[in-house]
Amino acid sequence: MLEYISAPEAAKKWGISERRVQKLCEENRIPGVAKFSRLWLIPKDAEKPTDARLKAERNKKHE
Repeated sequence: MLEYISAPEAAKKWGISERRVQKLCEENRIPGVAKFSRLWLIPKDAEKPTDARLKAERNKKHE
């Protein structure tokens, strides 16, 4: 059986905000997430997704 952590726990583990974790869940960027009522359940062994926003910033600098 998979073990899950909450969005606040994932935020602390990954060093990002709870809201950012929620957005990643909403965007299906974290494999295996499940939503139970208002609570996001994130697999304990899930890795932090790469930040796609950073790539856009790098491209702006090269223009």
